[in-house]
Amino acid sequence: MSPTSKSTSPLLTVENLTVDFLSDESPVRAVNAVSFDVSRGETLVILGESGSGKSVSTSAVMDLIDQPPGDIVSGRISFDGAPIGNLRGEPRRLINGQKIAMIFQDPLAYLNPVYTVGRQIVEIFACHGVASGKEARERSIELLRRVGIPEPDTRIDQYPHQFSGGQRQRVMIAMAIALKPDLLIADEPTTALDVSVQAQILDLLRDLQNETGMALILITHDLEVAASMADRVIVMNRGEIVEAGVARDVFTSPRHAYTKKLISALPHGDTAEGGNRRSTIPSGETVLKVENLTKEYLFSQGLFGKKQSFRAVNDVNFEIRKGETLGIVGESGSGKSSVARMLLRLTEPTAGRAIFAGEDIFSMNQARLLAFRRKVQMVFQDPYGSMNPRMSVHAIISEPWAIHGDILPQARWKDRVVELLELVGLNPEHVDRYPHQFSGGQRQRIAIARALASEPDLIICDEAVSALDVSIQAQIIDLLADLRTRLGLSYIFITHDLPIVRHFADRIVVMKQGEIVEDGSTSAIFANPVHPYTQSLLEATPVPKWMAVRAPRPTGRARDALTL
Repeated sequence: MSPTSKSTSPLLTVENLTVDFLSDESPVRAVNAVSFDVSRGETLVILGESGSGKSVSTSAVMDLIDQPPGDIVSGRISFDGAPIGNLRGEPRRLINGQKIAMIFQDPLAYLNPVYTVGRQIVEIFACHGVASGKEARERSIELLRRVGIPEPDTRIDQYPHQFSGGQRQRVMIAMAIALKPDLLIADEPTTALDVSVQAQILDLLRDLQNETGMALILITHDLEVAASMADRVIVMNRGEIVEAGVARDVFTSPRHAYTKKLISALPHGDTAEGGNRRSTIPSGETVLKVENLTKEYLFSQGLFGKKQSFRAVNDVNFEIRKGETLGIVGESGSGKSSVARMLLRLTEPTAGRAIFAGEDIFSMNQARLLAFRRKVQMVFQDPYGSMNPRMSVHAIISEPWAIHGDILPQARWKDRVVELLELVGLNPEHVDRYPHQFSGGQRQRIAIARALASEPDLIICDEAVSALDVSIQAQIIDLLADLRTRLGLSYIFITHDLPIVRHFADRIVVMKQGEIVEDGSTSAIFANPVHPYTQSLLEATPVPKWMAVRAPRPTGRARDALTL
């Protein structure tokens, strides 16, 4: 059988898998009677939102569910025709790594920070008795070269923190394919990556599959990634499979209401089918004007090394008007978040001005800065990380009133907290709960309510929806758009997610290596990108597999028709 051919008999079969997790009250059913299979050379995508049971199902295949609290109630798992569900010890080690391997979502959490990446790859060969010493090191270098790590002879001796997010994911892929497994399970391997890095990782997985004929199970909540990779799709919701079939059929003619809801949540930019959530408020007076904003960092090589400078932001200029949304896009390290932090005076600039209400932000004294921060708020990417876990929702949302003192009498705080919760789509009974008692999407709504508490004119959203499921993303974007219309808010919307910014922003600036390389209206940027970097970002957007022409990818107006 050639590497690219697909076998007619399943390599992996999962039948009627049911998994519970024990709790103080009653068991929670995470997976209920799930059945699926995958053949050699085939890509099966398991699609669904957080908590749908995707990762639990494949963790059971790898025997990675801790028991207790996990409890595999029923089910049969077979690999290459033989049952593996009850394998433990040495028989299991002959399967995991050698026959079935897994790539996890967060490589930094699974790579040991105190060991070099080379040592961690060599360990795989040693543990399975495949190679050791110089041979294992040479194989590890070749693996790093194969997955696209530059200068692998040198970088093999570096530590995980010395690699970018995309490079760490490549290291994880190198470890997973070290023993040439027959099945590779990739659990959300591109969720936190920039669009261009995401495209590189997906292309790498395709190439490896074509070369080796391995089966691939890709777990994701990203519908565009799923459409670009899948031969077959299963859709999970609340622990159950609600739809399954050939990828094209599932995406173009979904049958189940949940699948239809997921697909309808995809942003469709300028297309008539999906419309957009751009501002309908005519641009009024300028809210913020940024002039020649620059940030340099000084560093030295070693304890006594010569001081050197790194320019993270270089001569950035833009303005934003009342009721307008300005999108700032670019890859990690492009300077997007540095701009946001400087605008809030969380980081001091090296040069430049930012004029708000006729006054330069960077010249404000502490009293003026406090008044400014009442009018400009920020919603961070990780709402859990930006909230005190010991504070209730009431305390979190009312904190701005305690700080500023003159916004609202304390006697009205509780009523106003309830009003804000209802405004962002949460219930009044949530007022006394704590952050850990909410989902990611609910916590982001709380963060938005807190930002609204000080009655701001401008909200800066720094990757505010990047980590959320597609339907939750749509809800948050709809919420932000509605608030913009009702309250006349302006937004600076920082993201690397191009479909979302196309759906929501009125104007876009594109940043690369600290500089703005292109700016203009959203329609103009997507229809006729001028700068090669902007073009490369648009070309990296996933294209449905049944429509894809691997090179060149369509750009501008040619992609408008490629909606799901």
